[in-house]
Amino acid sequence: MPAYTAEPSRAARETPMFVPELVYFEPASLDYPAGRRILEWVKERDLPYRMTTSHNRITNLPGESELEQYKIAKRTLVVGVRKTLKFDTSKPSAEYAMPLSTGCMGHCHYCYLQTTLGAKPYVRVYVNMDDILGATKRYIDERAPEITRFEAACTSDPVGLEHLTGSLAEAIRFMAGEPYGRLRFVTKFHHVDSLLGLDHRGHTRIRFSVNSDYVIQNFEPATSRFAERIEAAGKVARAGYPLGFIIAPIIWYDGWQEGYGELLEKLGAALPPEAANDLTFELIQHRFTKTAKTVIGKRYPKTKLEMDEAKRKKKWGRWGQNKYVYPDEQADALREYLTERIFETFPKANIDYFT
Repeated sequence: MPAYTAEPSRAARETPMFVPELVYFEPASLDYPAGRRILEWVKERDLPYRMTTSHNRITNLPGESELEQYKIAKRTLVVGVRKTLKFDTSKPSAEYAMPLSTGCMGHCHYCYLQTTLGAKPYVRVYVNMDDILGATKRYIDERAPEITRFEAACTSDPVGLEHLTGSLAEAIRFMAGEPYGRLRFVTKFHHVDSLLGLDHRGHTRIRFSVNSDYVIQNFEPATSRFAERIEAAGKVARAGYPLGFIIAPIIWYDGWQEGYGELLEKLGAALPPEAANDLTFELIQHRFTKTAKTVIGKRYPKTKLEMDEAKRKKKWGRWGQNKYVYPDEQADALREYLTERIFETFPKANIDYFT
């Protein structure tokens, strides 16, 4: 099967790396090399920056309307210190969440961060990596000789920030030396080149959040495109990393079979044969809450995202809200189709879950 390559027209307009329009620094962040390095990066580009005693005190973002302020906030970076070193759990993906950053520069219409980050959708990065990795080490030692997995992308997309922080590279190198520790993260960005040459020793699984071209085009602005993600997945596989894919959210639309069939076909063409021996898939159908529907409607008033409660099945969510998923008949059709296509293309793959 010939290798899949990006279309020239898309390659010509490659998704750029994130450059914030406004940067805030907490004073303590400049006590760390990473904080000073980001400040120099900001000065070199003549970006506006300010000091703030705490991200909670950022209340005067520019913008004449709530929607305009939201868009500006998504282009605002806050450089700070992670004070809370008690890690949240991260089931089913991992035992714990490793807090490298919070917030995302992407504009995915359906994203759960729309509600969990509330009125503070700006992007935050933490520069006290020694503290974070020290806490990680303690969690690993507490559970040894059991393997402890850490998810680094629960509340952000750290790949989209790696050119600023270098945090993922630090975490990958650290985890390579931990026989009972494993790192995993998921991304919608293709900017993985700085990670390809690291000595990871197979202790880090890089996963890509992928979807049909229709979903990416209509509901995932400001993220890497379909072809870019597939090409990046091939790079990661050839660098020897364990690889995975999250197909999420799986959306029912006219032509969904063709769209998801194309996705699996092109993934199969892009990956080297050896990658298929240790490949994971996580399948998540689209869901929403009434709160999320309200927020999404304000922030993306022209969205084509279907959120009709009458067409959905109500399901109790673990955070105390009802969520709306597809009725069983549709959910079963999505699960069965994707499962069949995955195993046709990658017979040795593992499907970790469908939810």
